[in-house]
Amino acid sequence: TSSHTRVGILNNPSSKIKEDNTAIARGILTAFLSQNNSNLKSFLSKLTKEETAKSLAAGTKIAKFLIPGMDDDTFEKKYNTLGLDIIKTHQMFCQEVLKLLPGQMAVMSNGR
Repeated sequence: TSSHTRVGILNNPSSKIKEDNTAIARGILTAFLSQNNSNLKSFLSKLTKEETAKSLAAGTKIAKFLIPGMDDDTFEKKYNTLGLDIIKTHQMFCQEVLKLLPGQMAVMSNGR
């Protein structure tokens, strides 16, 4: 959030939700919950790169991608305890309330 913009993320995966295919989604949610805005922006930029996704899919731990200035301990504790239920809840909201198909993307806007 800033005086001009607020950003939030809802996950709407198209595949079965498992720990090994949700590393980026869980990393993004954890960063939103545990980091300040300046670190959040830099980390999300790094986390959303294709080479990062490939590396995570190959088994690299997400801690390798943390940036200087992040609260590493808080991030890792939250990441390791963040269950899959929150992603399932996001998926259910996207499909039941927003009427999105599995995997379908959308932009929602809500002005002040």
